[in-house]
Amino acid sequence: MKGQRLFSAEGLALARLFRLAVSLSVLALLVWFLLGVLEREAQKAEEQSANLILNQLRASLVIKGAEVMLSRDGRLEEHQGLNPFELVNHQWPSYTGECEQPKYEPGTWCFRQEEQKVTENIARGWLIYTANQPITLNGRGAQAGESLAWSVTTEYADRNKNGQREQSERSTGLKLSPVSSAEKSVLMQDARH
Repeated sequence: MKGQRLFSAEGLALARLFRLAVSLSVLALLVWFLLGVLEREAQKAEEQSANLILNQLRASLVIKGAEVMLSRDGRLEEHQGLNPFELVNHQWPSYTGECEQPKYEPGTWCFRQEEQKVTENIARGWLIYTANQPITLNGRGAQAGESLAWSVTTEYADRNKNGQREQSERSTGLKLSPVSSAEKSVLMQDARH
């Protein structure tokens, strides 16, 4: 009788230990799943935030292009490479102003100014966004810490549909154009010097 009590006490202790192990395993599995969901949601939030800023900058460029076209003495070509953040009154905390170092802070926007001639007084350059985590913006992917760049260019009426601007095709507005990989490597080399 005494042996049965001891056996049942050990059995209860083992059953409790087994339930604790199963509970911890289920809890660990739920935490792992939750962390994956949080990572995906953080990625979506960063993509939506960056796309919101890009869309607002594009809208401000449409307005600026219309203003230039309505003014009699303005030319759209004079506004290529300008900093689109200067056109918007809202200041985002993720915009750090002019890029000052070759390594950009993740999750921030900055404007990389190109070398200017002494006669020019307009800041021209590239808008740069450095991803905080792997994201995709307008079909362009970036890993964590990788930068994506855009430049303000003129839009034009491509009458012959060849994708290249010719002398006879007039400018129709301003737009944000992605900077190609070749231009981006030149940009990054300039930043290092």
